[in-house]
Amino acid sequence: MTSQADSERGTRTERRPRLLGWRSAFLGVLAAVLVWGIVRALIVDVYYIPSGSMEPLLKPGDRIAVSRTAFAGRSVARGDVVVFDGRGSLAPLESGRGWLGDAVWGVGEWLGVVPNETVYVKRVVGVAGDHVACCTPDGHLTVNGAPLAERYVYPGDAPSTVTFDVVVPQGRLWLLGDHRSDSVDSRSLLGAPGGGLIRTDRVIGEPVAILWPLDRLGEMSTMEGHQ
Repeated sequence: MTSQADSERGTRTERRPRLLGWRSAFLGVLAAVLVWGIVRALIVDVYYIPSGSMEPLLKPGDRIAVSRTAFAGRSVARGDVVVFDGRGSLAPLESGRGWLGDAVWGVGEWLGVVPNETVYVKRVVGVAGDHVACCTPDGHLTVNGAPLAERYVYPGDAPSTVTFDVVVPQGRLWLLGDHRSDSVDSRSLLGAPGGGLIRTDRVIGEPVAILWPLDRLGEMSTMEGHQ
């Protein structure tokens, strides 16, 4: 006959592998999350596109992969599409939701299910030293006196309905959305401190691929339109 002590030892023996199994699974998930967090912080991140400001290149609801190392070996150039932290320029420095609201929203941003309200994606139209102006009599933007052939602008949109004449200082960028009539960009800050010029150290990276929806899955080409 099996004694009570033997039964208790058998029960403990069964529980131990189960406990070890759950512990191993938890540690595996935790390690995967940590690795993915490091990858997103240093190499490639994922962002949700909430608006049509970069149509036709990017559409509302797109999830994009953003290379954080794209500009490690070169400077941001005119024609590049950049993802940048808009706090202090296009977005307020603080969200105003409180720490709990920020924490919950931050998890949603990290999972890519809600937009990051302080991160923007725009196209570089002017870099340090450029004289950017709108517009010529035939409706073109000019950079250093030369008209831009902006093939990326949303069909039917004017290059800009807002006039401007800006010289970009060192450490700044002049950024516009491709869908000019549906974009909050450098033009929106004319007359404000900084004059719509975004700091280069706010650039996070360059979008390199569309991850979702699946019918748009693939590598992005943002190089058209470089001058």
